[in-house]
Amino acid sequence: MSLLRVSDVSRTFHPGGKTPVPALREVSLSIEDGETFGLVGESGSGKSTLARCVVRLEHPDAGSIVYDGIDVARAGGSELSRLRREVQMVFQDPYASLNPRMTVGDLVGEGMLIHRLERSEEARRQRVVELLTMVGLEAADAKRYPRSFSGGQRQRIAIARALAVRPRLLVCDEPVSALDVSVQAQVINLLVDMQAQLRLTMLFIGHNLAVIRHICQRVAVISSGQIVETGSRDRIFDHPQHPYTQALLEAVPIPDPKAKHHGHAEVIHANWS
Repeated sequence: MSLLRVSDVSRTFHPGGKTPVPALREVSLSIEDGETFGLVGESGSGKSTLARCVVRLEHPDAGSIVYDGIDVARAGGSELSRLRREVQMVFQDPYASLNPRMTVGDLVGEGMLIHRLERSEEARRQRVVELLTMVGLEAADAKRYPRSFSGGQRQRIAIARALAVRPRLLVCDEPVSALDVSVQAQVINLLVDMQAQLRLTMLFIGHNLAVIRHICQRVAVISSGQIVETGSRDRIFDHPQHPYTQALLEAVPIPDPKAKHHGHAEVIHANWS
């Protein structure tokens, strides 16, 4: 059953005095309950705009986005409150998305307070510690501020904050692209573990094909605001049909030129593994 259905969504930006910029053009996709769905494309292809539309930070000009029966653009009252709790986003830059004036404990616990998920301050505090431990941090970190953590640790805090309200859908907008390569695998494996442990549905957005292949079951390829190809992970990587998808795979750097005869899908998998 589809948890999220995007139907013919278009979004055009109108910068003052400049030519209108179409970011999305009749985009359609569906995400099944419990799956990790990948959206891949180059910078400027419309990936982040779609993510922002899904979490209602942007409003599409046309089309519809329906989450578990709720029309995202028209939701209000109890439906909007439910949408805000059940659909959470992990942004690309963890430092920009965390309020530097709030402690980690307050950042992670804020959503619980807003949505009244824990009855007492002590219950919220215990839940914060549980979440920090879950993402590989320590209870004492709750008293510290975001500036005292590394990029990878800040992204773990952002993930803990998103999980605090017990979401069903997690929208990850290039969550590791701002991190060092050595840290990327740790955060990706954390997301994989959280998805399995909490039975999350994920929309994972990125341009790193190795990461997409590693984490996603189905993949959509977006170019210039349009979905050009959608399919299972294996079909997209082993038998790409659209020239743009083929070009993306051809552009993957190959550390060992002698390995090229194995095919790009195998090289991508080997590079991440």
